[in-house]
Order: sequence, then C-alpha cells, then structure tokens
Amino acid sequence: MTFLKNHLVASLALTFSVALAAQAAELTPGTRIDASTLAQHLGDTFEGHSIGDLLTERMQILIKDEGLAITLKASEPITLGKDYVAATKANEGKAVYNRDTRQVEGWVAGVPFPNVSQDDPDAAAKLIWNHHYAQPIKNVQDYPKFGYLFLNDKVGLERRQEWAFKRYYMKGRLGTEQTVEGDGSILTKTLLYATYPTDIRGLGLFTVRYDSPKLEDSWAYVKSVRRTRRLSGGTWMDPIGGTDQLSDDIEIFNAHPTWYPDYKLLGKRWILAVANSQGETWNQKASGNAEFPVIDLDNKPFWNPKAEWEPREVWVLEATTPPEHPYSKKVMYMDTQFPRFYQAEAYDRKGQFWKWMNYHLKTIKTEDGDVGIVSAAGFTIDYQRRHGTVFVLGGPRLNTPGITADDVNLRELEKAAR
Repeated sequence: MTFLKNHLVASLALTFSVALAAQAAELTPGTRIDASTLAQHLGDTFEGHSIGDLLTERMQILIKDEGLAITLKASEPITLGKDYVAATKANEGKAVYNRDTRQVEGWVAGVPFPNVSQDDPDAAAKLIWNHHYAQPIKNVQDYPKFGYLFLNDKVGLERRQEWAFKRYYMKGRLGTEQTVEGDGSILTKTLLYATYPTDIRGLGLFTVRYDSPKLEDSWAYVKSVRRTRRLSGGTWMDPIGGTDQLSDDIEIFNAHPTWYPDYKLLGKRWILAVANSQGETWNQKASGNAEFPVIDLDNKPFWNPKAEWEPREVWVLEATTPPEHPYSKKVMYMDTQFPRFYQAEAYDRKGQFWKWMNYHLKTIKTEDGDVGIVSAAGFTIDYQRRHGTVFVLGGPRLNTPGITADDVNLRELEKAAR
C-alpha cells in the first residue's frame, strides 16, 4: 500500500508539473506586464528567462500595487567605446585592491577590475571601485540642458526645473597619452546648476572630488548676497535643491567608495532593465504631457515610466551607509558588462523601504567619433512621501572638444546666476 501511495503521489506531481510547463509561454517583444496580467505571466518566459526571475521583488510589488507597467523588448548588444575597451585591456592587472586602506593602488585608466569573480571576498568593493573609476563616458560629461520634473500622486506634474551639468575627468583619461592632468590629486571637477525658472537660476554647486578619501570641496553661489559660499564636506549626502534626489543619488551612486563603511555582493542575476532607451525622453518641440513621453503623466500615480525593458545580467550590491546618512542602506543593480547601475532600493534608518531609483541608459556617439553611455532618464520615487523627481536629458554631449579643466570652475557658477 505504501508503495502504491507513493507511486500515486509521484504520478500526480509529475502530471501537475507537466501541466504547468504546458501552460507556460515564451512571451514576445511588445508584451505588456501590469497589475492585471502579472500573475498569469510570472510562470512564462522571455528570451529563456522566467518572468518571475526577471522581476525583482520590489518591481513585482510596484506592478501589483503602484501601477508600474513593463513592456518587453528584445535585448540588444551594448557596444562600449573603443578607447574604453583598449585602456581596460592595456592596464589589466595593474590595479590592486588594498583591503587595509580600502583603496585601489596602481589604477591608470579603464576598468580596474574587469574580471571580478563572484567568489572573491573583495568582489563587492572591486565592483564599486569599477563604478567609481570607469564610467563609459570618456573624459567630459557635458549636459547643457536637462530637466527635473516634480510629481506627486494627487495632481501629477507640480513644477519643472532646467539644469546644466558638466563633469571633467582629471584622471583615467581615454584616447590620449596623458591619462592624468594636474598633480594627480583630483579625480573630477563638476558643475551642477539650475538655469530655469528665474528664481532658482544659478542655484547649484561647483565640486572638486579628490582621488582619496578626503571629502570634496564644494561651493555654492548665494544669489541674495551675490557671493559664493564654501560648504561642509557632508554635502555629498544632502538633497539637490527641492528634489527627492541626494547628491549621492546622481547616477544612483555618487560617493567615494570609502565613505560607505561596507559593501556586500548579494549575487548575480538577470533582471528587466531599460538598457537601450528608445526615442526621446524629452520632446522639447511638444507641449503638455506629450513633452515628456517617457513618463505616464496621464495615469496615477503619474511618475511611472513608459519604456521598453529587456533582460540584462546584473550584479546585486548592498551598500551600508555611514551613521549620518539619511539612508540605512542601498541595494543596487549593476550591469555585469560595464559598471553602471539600472536600479536601486533605498531604505530609511528603521530599515523600511523608502525610495526606488530607476535609470534608463542609452548609447550615444561621443564628439570624437567614439561611443559612450548616458542616462536618458532617471526616476527617484519617494514612496513614503508619495512624491517623485524625474530626470530627463536633452542634448547630451560626451568628450566635447575645447572644454578644459579650467572651464569647470566657480566662475561658471557665478555667471549662470546673472
């Protein structure tokens, strides 16, 4: 009897498994996954990956409860810049991670650790250093116009601001024999300032980031007294203007690796991400909701993206913040092919989920004929405050000719305010 009972149970289990397999479908590009279809598609596959595996736990919650909708797109290969790849290959093996100082020694240019093993006890730290040193954008980020859109779940678009961003890399320079400018102490110089509306024009920062744990030097222009003011070194974790984004949240992670006390590698997996953003995220010739085709401004909660998502393999990293930071931790999802983050979840000091960050990447030509990767849009949504800030990019330029380190300075911030 026991044998027959076990045989019957095994037969039923096999029959059930076969039935499930028969019901599962391989989805096609263009399939939409939303609250009404999520349950039926979780067991389906796309490009051989289970939908249940491609959606993080947070994404599934946002689809079910917050109106997030995912439209599937066939994956495309991502091409990295030839100078970026060449520098990585030429300098492979030169960079060494010092576990005692938590710093990298011997880095020249390109990705310092191109072959990180999941079994390496220093894997998480090396991946963060890859992100810190080796953004695939060449030597100058020049965004003369991008927008910050402020949204809440009651009225939608509250207001909009226009900003400019310029970052000059002093070290790890690509496509040139001179990989370092200056004495080697400075990694980047950055300008970030508002240009519209008039009442905030000139609001922003000029920041010098050192290639050391030393805190940044930052200056702001104070319009009321027409003077510049030097800020404390803690500005890297302060909010940007009235946005939901911290300075530390630019491109999801914007801190020196040693300012965070700890990193953990939670694993490697596949997720759905916007890796090849299609069309415009900011149509400056349109008006009304059509001006921002990347955002679902017609439906509550008004901050969900409208995009096409494809499978990408990612590293999952957990970053523990210092005690004075507003967050307790960030969980971040970095592409395994190049060190850029697609998504992050930020948690408050009580360990409760606070913000979801979602960036849409796009490959563009650099001014010297190479290629680089930019964020075409970025979503920082505060689910506790029921408010969101969306970044939309207009007219990005990489490796702009004629821009020198001397052009990224405090005087430019003062000029912008006039």
